[in-house]
Formats: sequence, structure tokens, C-alpha cells
Amino acid sequence: MKSSVGKLIYCMKGLPCRSSSADEKMEGENVFEGEKTIKMEGESVFEGEKKTKREPGGWKAMPYVIGNETFERLATLGLLMNFMVYLLQHLHLKQVFATNVINIWSGTTNFAPLVGAYLSDAYLGRFRILAYASVASFLGMVTLTLTTVVPELTPPKCNPDLEQCMGPTRAQMGMLYLALGLLTIGAGGIRPCNLPFGVDQFDATTEKGRQGIDSFFNWYYFTFNISMMIAMTVIVYIQDSVSWALGFGIPTALMFCSIILFFLGTKIYVYVPPEGSVFTGIAHVIAAAYKKRRLTLPPADEQPHVLYDPSPKGSAIIKLPLTQQFSFLNKAAIITDSELKSDGSPENPWRLGSIQHIEELKCLIRIVPIWAAGIITFTSIAQQATFTLSQALKMNRHIGPHFQIPAGSVGVVNMLALTLFVPIYDRILVPVSRKITKQPGGITLLQRMGIGMVISIFSMIVAGLVEEKRRKSAILHGGPAGIAPITVMWLAPQLALLGVAEAFNAIGQIEFYYKQFPEHMRSLAGSLLFLNFAGANYLSAFIVSLVHKNTGKHGRPDWLADNINKGKLDYFYYAIAGLGAINMVYFLVCSHFYRYKAIVQEEAKDVGVVIELNGTKSIDN
Repeated sequence: MKSSVGKLIYCMKGLPCRSSSADEKMEGENVFEGEKTIKMEGESVFEGEKKTKREPGGWKAMPYVIGNETFERLATLGLLMNFMVYLLQHLHLKQVFATNVINIWSGTTNFAPLVGAYLSDAYLGRFRILAYASVASFLGMVTLTLTTVVPELTPPKCNPDLEQCMGPTRAQMGMLYLALGLLTIGAGGIRPCNLPFGVDQFDATTEKGRQGIDSFFNWYYFTFNISMMIAMTVIVYIQDSVSWALGFGIPTALMFCSIILFFLGTKIYVYVPPEGSVFTGIAHVIAAAYKKRRLTLPPADEQPHVLYDPSPKGSAIIKLPLTQQFSFLNKAAIITDSELKSDGSPENPWRLGSIQHIEELKCLIRIVPIWAAGIITFTSIAQQATFTLSQALKMNRHIGPHFQIPAGSVGVVNMLALTLFVPIYDRILVPVSRKITKQPGGITLLQRMGIGMVISIFSMIVAGLVEEKRRKSAILHGGPAGIAPITVMWLAPQLALLGVAEAFNAIGQIEFYYKQFPEHMRSLAGSLLFLNFAGANYLSAFIVSLVHKNTGKHGRPDWLADNINKGKLDYFYYAIAGLGAINMVYFLVCSHFYRYKAIVQEEAKDVGVVIELNGTKSIDN
């Protein structure tokens, strides 16, 4: 019995079309409803075998999934939005040291999702990873809250008669690092799994399920932006104006509510079992290709028929077609004597790789250069959590005679710009550009990412100009220790530009990874954006240390002095803008050589193949 899709035709540049059967099944165990075989709609079944259709939780599960994610984001963001101010004013850390603590820790928390995705795919599944990670995050928040409540865990208050405040002891820093470590474990599990877990609740093989997934994405990003703005305003205000204990205690309580809500939905959720990590197959291909590097490949038109090409296991719905790009990797699938067992499986997987795993590795190789270009772009964005807050602390933050904007709340400008620009882009710019370019999305994903990079460069130039004006104003009206009388809203242009840059680049990256990776590699795809932030945080920490070490000599000012009125922070911003310009050239080169993967679409009974090459679409029927 053939599936309704039948054979999917793949056409890649320079290759003949080939067919691949979509008649694959996905088997797994539902941990709450006993052992169950789950098959995708339209699959082939053995004669006489009963066909079981997947029954997802759908919208019944959404109050628990979206509610859990909303509370978790409120808790995490509420704890961290004002973290730079907490390190400077509560723990009395030096500015450069505090900046590096945030950058290194942020980099580690953004790298951890790669580990979480691996454990989820290979061993534990998304539900268990989310459960363990949520508990770890809660414990980290409790630990961090204790540093604001227990007197022994916090440095003494500053003495007004002393120029310097007493910093934290080793034990107090140990508690801080313990809290950050637990929060890192939590982020490593929650970030790569919460969005895919929500998608798991819908059956993507049905029209209703696909519509549900689209709606879920909309609600997911809507609640994310709302959570971000509440954290930046209400919770930050409580931390600044009421107490750090209450300002940290509320997010901790919200995280506890998130855990309770998450477990309330256990009888409704769909549980997709772990199916093995893609990294294992990729490692097999690399090893096999190296061992067979001296062998000769058969002609390109014969390779799909003679190379090792078993049906993919698990939920891989679409088999990837063999391509000739990076053809040296194809040698991994050459079958030599005694390499196959009687059942068709390899005797030694480290000596024989499948076409599917080869193409998965090629996807990764093609995407990595594009991914790397995003690191410097996000280095610009990373500054709003560090030095932008230092600027805000040295500016007039009053609105009226009685209300003062918390320094940690200025970032809400970034989120407002992002939130307002996305519908403008989707409803106005895309339709207009679609008429000009004839592209369904108005512009290609790579073009969208490139525009974001350009805007991020301009944001750093604007940041440098504003900082120069702020420093001159502060020194003119109060000397080196003065507060600039100019309003903190002078920071709004650079923050707004960063928000628009994120709307182009970050959202473009998410869509790019999800569309360019195979379906079952989307846990990895979901981790790549966080890895970009990780690289940006590490790079930012390196640049900060390098600048701090090499400036401030021979009578010249330290660009990143603790008192920014004595520094040259504007030079630091210009340096990042210069790196961004060099990075833009690199990105253009990578984009020129990138080839979009084939997209297979089905309309009625005809199978249409949409091939994107350099942003140009053609349709074959």
C-alpha cells in the first residue's frame, strides 16, 4: 500500500531527478499511556497489520505548554534583565569583571542548548529534559534569591565615606557561581526543547495540524515579547525601587508556577520518544569517508543506485537526495566486501555511512559558514545587556519629579521596536517587495539576514555618537563623577536599530535553519541561534578583556574604565562597528556560494518541486 504522497521527486542543480519513498514509519513508546506504535498518516503497513493514526494533544495541550513557557520566560527574564545592575550595585563588582561574568555566563547558557538537544534526541526525549531543566532553573533562582536575603551571602553596604565599596568574598562568589551553574543547566534543557515540544503536540501530516503549528508559533512569539516587556518594566522596577529580595523572589515564584502547570498537562501531551542523535550518524560518515578516501566513486548517475541507502529510521519523513557537492563524502557509502549483515545493516557503522547521513553532514557544512557570520552581528546586540546599562546609570532617567526609569528597563525600547516592526514587515514590506522581486517572501532569507547585519553596524555607530555626547555632557555638568543631564531616551535610537536588526537577522536565522535542515535535525536547528549568541558573548568577553588590557597605557584613557565618564566607550562601539563591516564582506562571499536545498511541495495529486538557487525559485511538475 503506497502513501498518498507516493514517490517524491527531488531535483537538485547539476543532478538528474531521483525518487525517494516516503513510506516510512515512526515507532515509539508513550511513557504515560503504555506501549504504543505511532505511524504517520499515509505510510505503508504490512498486509493484515492494523494502522494506528497519531493522536496529538493539539490545542488541548496548549494552555499547559504556552502557560508553562510564559511563566518560565517571565521568571528567567525578570531575574536577568537587571543583572548587570545587580552585580555592580549589590555585589559591588568592577565594571569590566561584571561585564565578563555576564558575557561568559551568557555564552555558556547559550552553548548549553546544544548539549540539551543531544541528550533529548539521543536518550531522554523532550518531556524529560524539560522536566529536569525546569527543576534546575528553579533551584538556581532560589539560590540567587538567597544571596539577596541572607546577610552572610552578600557584601556589606557601601560606606559613603569610602571611595570604594567592599566586594564579595570567595564564599559569596561561590554561591553566585552555583546559582548561575544551575540556571545554565536549566537553560540548556529548556531553550532547545520548549518550542519543538509544543510543535510535537500537533500532527504535521494533516492540514489542521499544520495550521495549529502556525498558530502556535504566533502565540509563542507573542507571549515571548509580552513576557520580555513585563520583565523589563514591572519586575525591574521592583528590583530597583522596592528590593532585590522581592524582585528576585517574584521570578522564583513564577518559575515554581511554571513547573506545576507543566506537570498538570502530563495526561494530555504527545510524547515523541528519543530517536538517536544526528551527531552519531555524522561521526560515522566522517570516519568512513576518511577510511575510504582512496577508493574511486562510481559515475554520478549510478551513485544513487549502488551506494548504501537504507530507509531512514524514526520520524524522518523525507529522504534526502544524493548530491555531488562535497562529493568526497559520498565515498563513505561505498559498499565493499563483507560490510553488510544478512539483514542489510552495516557490520561496522564506522566503516559505512548511509546517503541520508552523508546529506545531513552536507547540510551542516553548508550552513556553518552562514551561521558563523551571525556571531559578530549578535556581539552588537550583546552590548545592550552590559554597557548600555552603564550608560543609563550615568544619564537623567527621570520622568516627572517623582518617577525614575530603572536602568534595566531601557531595553524595552529594543523589544518595542522588534514587536512593532515585525507586523509592518509582514503586512507592508513583504507584499510590496514581493511585487518587485517576484519572491514569495519578498526577499530571500539570506538577504533578510544581511539587511539585519547592516542595521546592526549602523546601531553601533549611533551608539558611539550618543556615548560621545553623553560623556561630554556629564563632564561639563558634574566632572568625571557627574551624571549627564540629557535624558536616557537618547539611547532609544541605538536600541531601536538593534530591535529592527533582530527582526531581520535573528528571526531570519530561525526560519533559515528550520527550512534548510532536514525535519529530524530541527533540535539542532533550534540550538544554532543560541550558539550564535554563545559565540557573540564569548567574543564580546574576549574583546572587552583585550581592550581593557591594551588601553589606558602611556597616559591614555582606558576605554572601558569603571567610571565610564573617564573612559572612551564610544571607541569600543566604533571598533565593533568596524568588525561588523568586515563580517559583512565575509557574509556576502558565503551567501554567493550558498545553495538552498530543494523544497518538495504537494498540490492536489501533482507533486511540484520548488528549487531555490541563489534566491530564485522555479517549479517543475
